[in-house]
Amino acid sequence: MTLGPVMLDVAGTVLTAEERELLAHPNVGGVILFSRNYESAQQLRALTTAIHALRQPELVVTVDQEGGRVQRFRDGFTPLPAMHALGHKYDLEREQALQLAERCGWLMAAELRALGVDLSFAPVLDLDYGLSEVIGDRAFHRDPEVVARLAGRFAAGMRRAGMAAVGKHFPGHGGVAADSHHALPEDRRPYADLLDDMRPYERLIEEGLGGVMVAHVVYSRLDRLPAGFSRWWLHNELRIRLRFQGAVFSDDLSMAGAAVAGTPPERAKLALEAGCDVVLVCNDRPAAVAVVEALGDWYEPAGHLRLARLRGRNTLEGELQASPEWRRTEALVREFEDERPRLVLEGD
Repeated sequence: MTLGPVMLDVAGTVLTAEERELLAHPNVGGVILFSRNYESAQQLRALTTAIHALRQPELVVTVDQEGGRVQRFRDGFTPLPAMHALGHKYDLEREQALQLAERCGWLMAAELRALGVDLSFAPVLDLDYGLSEVIGDRAFHRDPEVVARLAGRFAAGMRRAGMAAVGKHFPGHGGVAADSHHALPEDRRPYADLLDDMRPYERLIEEGLGGVMVAHVVYSRLDRLPAGFSRWWLHNELRIRLRFQGAVFSDDLSMAGAAVAGTPPERAKLALEAGCDVVLVCNDRPAAVAVVEALGDWYEPAGHLRLARLRGRNTLEGELQASPEWRRTEALVREFEDERPRLVLEGD
């Protein structure tokens, strides 16, 4: 059996019989977890073990664990700063910020890998133009070079912990005010202006970026379709110009920004035909089932291989919290959180 192109969610802290049957379908390739799927480290380890045991090759287990306000698992995990705080630190103390970014990436990934999670959809590569509330402090900085440097170090820390990095939201969500969870944003900037947004992707692709998640945003001077359904963006720009060889993920097809592409099965087919390797269908079980069934015997060997390469690698032997590196890094991150009020005053 291969890894299919659909990634979906599960309802609770243990798998139901219905979910086991659904996850065994050949069109499913992975599972994305949310806060509702976590109550303790022991329970999460049991859940990821159960998911991985369902089939071979193992399904890829993912989560959004960026830091700041987007951190699905909290109790028992180190609170991570919003990435914008690292950007502010960079403006004051450049080398310390880069070191801290690498440590945050390692810590986030190591804590997840210790409990069987393969992948976190991070880091955010959007630029902070001060327009998008849904991005906001999730972005490292306004300057694309600073974003590339900090995100590159964050990704390096993830890789060192055995986790690939997934940059999002390609080609850039920071230039629009609308939230694609609730509307379809339109970015009217010309191509030349969008090149800044793509510069962090260029840098991280050169450094071995494992995956990219695509924005539900229409860049209307270039294509009438949102980027996640656009062959121009996914093939011409991402694969050809930027020479990206990793896995391409749609953003959640249940979001309002994806509705322009039709029914959930129509959205999935259009995204896959445009160049996505994996489509996410979250928090809508009927839609997920419809997509899985509608794809029939869909098989794309390259997509299977790209997703398979994103399964997590090594974890620390024994208890992570007993390791000297975890203790040092956890203390460093907590110290940074404690000093942030002083840094804000100095920056002003």
